[in-house]
Amino acid sequence: MSDGETSTLLPAAPCVRIPANAPPFLEGLRCRRCGEVHVGAFRACPACSARDSLMPDRLADAGSLHSFSIVHRSFPDVVVPFVSAVVALDDGGFLKGNLIGVLADPAAVAGVGRVRVILQEAPVRDAKGRRYMTYVFQPLDGQD
Repeated sequence: MSDGETSTLLPAAPCVRIPANAPPFLEGLRCRRCGEVHVGAFRACPACSARDSLMPDRLADAGSLHSFSIVHRSFPDVVVPFVSAVVALDDGGFLKGNLIGVLADPAAVAGVGRVRVILQEAPVRDAKGRRYMTYVFQPLDGQD
C-alpha cells in the first residue's frame, strides 16, 4: 500500500453500515408508532410526527423502481450517461441511487420493475486514497 492509502472501507453514505464480522448492509429508521421507514436523520417521524419513536432498522435489499432520470451532464471524471433512480424498498423505505445493468435509455429503463440493492466498493478513491463502500441498484433477473 502506498502512503495515504487505506485497506479499510468507509461508508459512502450515512445509511451504509459496515460491521466488523458481517456483510455490509443499509440501515434506515422505522417508526415504532406508525411503522413507516425513513432514510436520513430525523428527530421526529416525518409521517406521523411522533418524537423519540424512530429506531434503527435494516433496510430491505430489494424493491421496485419508483422513478428515474437519465443524467447526461455531471462532475468531471464521472462517466455519463447514467441512470439515477429512486427505489421503493420492499420494507416501505425509499432510496436514491444509480441503476446499473440497463442501458441509459428511457425505453430500456421503463421496462425495469424490480431491483436489488448491491453493496460494493466505490469505483474511485478520494484524494487521500481512502476506499468507500457504496450501493447501486440492479434489475432483478426475470423482469417481465
